[in-house]
Amino acid sequence: MTDTLDDPQVYLPDLWATHAEFHPDKPALVCAGKTRRWADFDAGMNRVANALLAEGSGKGDRVAVLMGNGVEIVEVIFGVVKAGACVVPLSGLLTGDQLAALIDDCDARWLIVSEVFRDRIEPHRASLGKIGDGGFLAADFEAPGWRPLSALLADAAPDRPNVRYDMTDPFNIIYSSGTTGLPKGIVQTHRARQHWAFSNAVEMGFSSDSRALTTTALYSNGTWLMMLPVLFAGGTLYAMDAFDAGAFLQMVEREAITHTFMVPAQYLMVLDHPDLDRTDLSSLKTMLSAGSPLRRDTKAEIIARMGPGLYELYGFSEGFATILKPHQHAEKFASVGTPVLGFELKILDADGNEAPRGEAGEIAGYGAGLMREYYRRPEATAELIWRDERGRTFVRSGDIGRLDEDGFLYILDRKKDMIISGGFNVFPTDVEAIVGGHRHVQDVTVIGVPHDKWGEAALALVIARDGADADQIRDWANDRLAKHQRLVGVEFREDFPRNALGKVLKRILREPYWEGGG
Repeated sequence: MTDTLDDPQVYLPDLWATHAEFHPDKPALVCAGKTRRWADFDAGMNRVANALLAEGSGKGDRVAVLMGNGVEIVEVIFGVVKAGACVVPLSGLLTGDQLAALIDDCDARWLIVSEVFRDRIEPHRASLGKIGDGGFLAADFEAPGWRPLSALLADAAPDRPNVRYDMTDPFNIIYSSGTTGLPKGIVQTHRARQHWAFSNAVEMGFSSDSRALTTTALYSNGTWLMMLPVLFAGGTLYAMDAFDAGAFLQMVEREAITHTFMVPAQYLMVLDHPDLDRTDLSSLKTMLSAGSPLRRDTKAEIIARMGPGLYELYGFSEGFATILKPHQHAEKFASVGTPVLGFELKILDADGNEAPRGEAGEIAGYGAGLMREYYRRPEATAELIWRDERGRTFVRSGDIGRLDEDGFLYILDRKKDMIISGGFNVFPTDVEAIVGGHRHVQDVTVIGVPHDKWGEAALALVIARDGADADQIRDWANDRLAKHQRLVGVEFREDFPRNALGKVLKRILREPYWEGGG
């Protein structure tokens, strides 16, 4: 028999092991005063993997993780991946009932929980029958019925586990932080996550010298826009355990941060902070905004006061993204750019045909980063699919956009958020852009509310600065809006309900008006 060469594939766990081998003393993770150098980080992931393998877990298993920000959650998440299992990071924003539903939905065999979330799980343990014997693992506490993760890891070897991966193996299930209903489980493969890592590394200039600061929860899919590329490149990941605008500014200056990701609400907090204009941000080459659209006035202020390196990314958790780069702001300021490396984009009309450039329609994407499926939801998966003339399966986004003559994408709104007033389509983002320009408006979201004459009309909910007057803001905005866009009112709010990436949950805001409440 003649020996033949493998078809070699290098997976993310293999890359991390290589960084540890050749740069063992270089910092890999920094959070809350703790540092993991690459050798220690790799050994920590290996211990998690080997502990799971010793317990009979591995390929085909799902491991749910409910932990707060820290170096430990990164070791756990990617240790599960190193074991060949599928990791399911869970949102700390969810209720106990919601968490129990997701843990059951993903068929998790193991559940790893931090002390801060234990009280949400305890009332539901009896209903979580799919968790195996000894499968409730305590990340940082001791309690009856919980196995200390530390005890499991103490006997685990720090060596690379003997696991071979496949590009189609599930890497993780992400429960989309969408704006409607209980999230669906998005299955992403090693192929999709590897594409996520290298495409964003190329697009945003990550290298082994990069120092990337994350400001959002480490379980969140959007946070991985920083986490995967910097670890792919062998740089250093800095993670805030909780966001604070002043602490963010101090960290950027002190640690000479090169890359960061924030959602629009966080940028607004930084722009309002008194220390901004006296903080040295010269190291910051890449500032990414994602999660929800940036208002144009906010975008301009970021560039003017924080630096020119602003990237704006539009995407959806099912695995598609576009990006607007710093050198494109001058000519394409209002757009969200062109597809990220490895993606293609189509705009679909109401009949499911490709719309010509300039016409609004549903955004659909294709590329190496797409999800494999919604877990155990074949019908929901099938509903997303649009096939092009080559038979390739694009994923429909539910978002409305248009392409200009150069192929740059402009987001108009989500289908579900669009307001139909007197038969005319009103895109809330258009109205928000106007209202946000008022000097007393810090943040704004626009929703549709019932109207006796027009069926539906636009209402602006505003987080205001001192001295604001709701009627004055309404009248000022209506002078600048088209007739069908005009506001029926302005109401003040202290804050908006948001998901993990700062996207406003408009469904929650709309409910009282459509249910007859006040």
